[in-house]
Amino acid sequence: MLSILRSLVQEVNSARDLNEALEIIVSRVQKAMNTEVCSVYLLDPASNRYILMATEGLYKDSVGKVSLAYSEGLVGLVGSREEPINLEDAPSHPRYRYFPETGEERFRSFLGVPIIHHRRVLGVLVVQQRESSRCFDEGEEAFLVTVSAQLAGVIAHSEATGAISGLSLTGEETQDVSFNGVPGAPGVAIGTGVVVYPAADLDLVPEKPTEEIEQELALFQSAVQAVREDIERVANRLASQLRPEEQALFDVYLRMLSDEALPGEVVNKIREGIWAQGALKQVVQQYIRHFEMMDDHYLQERVVDIRDLGRRLLSHLQEGEQKHLEYPEHTILVSDEITPAMLGEVPKGQLVGLVSVKGSSNSHVAILARAMGVPTVMGLVDIPVNQLDGRELIVDGFEGQIFASPSADLRAFYQAICDEENELIRGLEALRDKPCETTDGHRVALLVNTGLMTDVLRSLSHGAEGIGLYRTEVPFMIKDRFPSEQEQREYYREQLEAFAPNPVTMRTLDIGGDKALTYFPIQEENPFLGWRGIRVTLDHPEIFLVQVRAMLKASEGLNNLQIMLPMISNISEVEESLHLIYRVYHEVREEGYDIHMPKVGVMVEVPAAVYQIRELAERVDFLSVGSNDLTQYLLAVDRNNPRVAQLYHSYHPAVLQALVRIAQDAHSVGKPVGICGELAGDPGGALLLMAMGYDSLSMNAASLPKVKSVIRSIDREWAIQLLEDVLLLDSPHVIKSCVDLAIRNAGFGRYLRPVKSSPVALAEQAVS
Repeated sequence: MLSILRSLVQEVNSARDLNEALEIIVSRVQKAMNTEVCSVYLLDPASNRYILMATEGLYKDSVGKVSLAYSEGLVGLVGSREEPINLEDAPSHPRYRYFPETGEERFRSFLGVPIIHHRRVLGVLVVQQRESSRCFDEGEEAFLVTVSAQLAGVIAHSEATGAISGLSLTGEETQDVSFNGVPGAPGVAIGTGVVVYPAADLDLVPEKPTEEIEQELALFQSAVQAVREDIERVANRLASQLRPEEQALFDVYLRMLSDEALPGEVVNKIREGIWAQGALKQVVQQYIRHFEMMDDHYLQERVVDIRDLGRRLLSHLQEGEQKHLEYPEHTILVSDEITPAMLGEVPKGQLVGLVSVKGSSNSHVAILARAMGVPTVMGLVDIPVNQLDGRELIVDGFEGQIFASPSADLRAFYQAICDEENELIRGLEALRDKPCETTDGHRVALLVNTGLMTDVLRSLSHGAEGIGLYRTEVPFMIKDRFPSEQEQREYYREQLEAFAPNPVTMRTLDIGGDKALTYFPIQEENPFLGWRGIRVTLDHPEIFLVQVRAMLKASEGLNNLQIMLPMISNISEVEESLHLIYRVYHEVREEGYDIHMPKVGVMVEVPAAVYQIRELAERVDFLSVGSNDLTQYLLAVDRNNPRVAQLYHSYHPAVLQALVRIAQDAHSVGKPVGICGELAGDPGGALLLMAMGYDSLSMNAASLPKVKSVIRSIDREWAIQLLEDVLLLDSPHVIKSCVDLAIRNAGFGRYLRPVKSSPVALAEQAVS
């Protein structure tokens, strides 16, 4: 069964569209289970009805015509119960629903399993048999459940592809197709998708028609000739080193490149109006599909050769194509994995948004995007990237969503958000030089999280009182080697000078987890619980010592440096780090540098540290909570994984209780405590943190004016009462709603992200 399943998944994965994928499923499952009927019913999101989309055994004319209401019949029962239903005599079941146009009255045995993807029921997979005496056994039921689970992602991907193309299952036009990911940089962008794909990856080639048929033919013929010459050149160079049977492999490649083989079929596709890269993709995938289905092991192995040949041809086709990529006025860059180099290709002023399938909110590109103020969504699952080229897109960097084919109402809704954000920022500029204090005189320092010089001007113009978190790994990320002491010193000096005399808190190198250096790879099964942060630098004191030395020398004459240690989980790590820092301090002083010993603090981001606050505070000058990682570790949720993103919530009662305890314990021993993370930049979160007693809040520059405006407009007692009220609640969503309601009632609803409405509600808003 395992080999059948593997073969089935491979074949379905290479299907050209959803209909072909479903036809493959019903045909192969019927044969594998030796049953008379196999059918797939898919749930149409537009009508909320199950539609018969493919069948082997029922009348073909009924495909696309037979539909059932959400809870109608046995199919609806399987979907609503979200579990298999196995019946020997289906017609006798009270929920049985008969459709004469299918001819299913002949079949009595019934086994249906739901097709579920990320908690969403996509449809139902059904097998039926004529004899009432046959009951599908446990093994057959388990096989069908396995098939369903394996194919759910494929069906979701194909369904999304069709929806993006503007068609529902019934062939009706669709709009407002949404995909969920991880927020990379806040804001909203409306523009045109431009897909940039890694070189020579056939799977990511966009589907595009062409009217320049002769031009595409010429490009393809040139690529074929170039690959032929490459292969002949390599074959000639290696001729003396290879045996005849090994040399024959090059002949296999050359035969596949003859006009009557693969190139001939690609030419035919191009003549049908498909651009060369898309035609090559279709033909190569068709070849792969056919060879993988063959029983002969030698022929199955030829799939590797076909893939390699396809990549070689595609590489030549792409050489000139990327250089001539056209960027519209409002470009939303889309890629499987966006790189900093891709950002540099877009003409200045035309990049409005980013969509990256891979990556996280902490990736280098996300940090760059936040510095540039470009709304970004990352970590999307099951998104057909190649369908987004040239389409109008909306990027919601607040919620981590993108929309394709937006309706006029949805577009107007998001345009209003863009306009409101711009107007709000302009209106808050007057607050830049005013202190952040409550109406009853309680002062809170507002700091900025940064890692790039491009952040500096925006941070200062928004009223930042210093840097609460300088990510020193950024200079390491933009190099292809460890930066030298002098290079680091120059980076650090720029930041220290820009904010002097205000404090600049530099976190020592924090790599590992989802922050990797290409020249220092860390391969681990569970990187977030592995070798990261202070664990890496204490194991490599040569890295730590050079970095601290560069920081200290950069601070000469300014003396506004603070050093912060990441991922501390026990006291010994602090003591070992302090020993190294004091050693470097004395060495640098002996070299003649006139420097002061900087304040040293620790980041509280591991649950173990929450219960050692007093012990940690006795050894350092300050504490700073990394609320993003602390929330992640407390809830055991990878915040960059869209599959579990709904479980990550900064307002979770456990998170709030931990934050209260940290502030109380730090102050009990007389040490200041700050926080850097997304919660500090949220107006509601900032109010709760201020009420808890946090001395400083560090956030992205864009959040500073809103947070300052809210804090300056309330008294601390009001915030303390709000905190006491929400600490009695047990649901993060209820807590967030209560905080938002309190802010709205206080007159600050304009600072909250508007909640997306249904199309009906949007229409009502437009009318009113």
